[in-house]
Amino acid sequence: MTTIGFSFTKLVAEKNKSIKGQVNIANNVTIKNVSESKLGVDSKKKTLKFEFLYTSKYEPGIGLIELGGETISLLDEKQAKDVLAQWKKEKKVSKEVAKGVMTQILAKCNVQGVVLSRDINLPPPIPLPKMK
Repeated sequence: MTTIGFSFTKLVAEKNKSIKGQVNIANNVTIKNVSESKLGVDSKKKTLKFEFLYTSKYEPGIGLIELGGETISLLDEKQAKDVLAQWKKEKKVSKEVAKGVMTQILAKCNVQGVVLSRDINLPPPIPLPKMK
């Protein structure tokens, strides 16, 4: 599986109140839909579009970062057919496919989440490296 495209369709950053005391950050990524993409890249392969939603909730009620988008991956024809069939039946993808898709989504969303958190003065949604 090879990722050939990535784009954001939704960028939301909200700060509802000032930070006082402990802040809990809950991150989540979900695949919302899988469909065949109509990119004609290779006749022996298929392209699938994975729509996703990444959220970082800052509790208690402090703020929210929400990133929606899609990533397009190139798969062998049989693998793409299997992924689509499993999605249609169970709304799930195999661990192997999910690992590749989630890695790509997290690589882009973690960076964008850090930028948006800085812009609205919230802590970054992921731990940043620190010097000891």
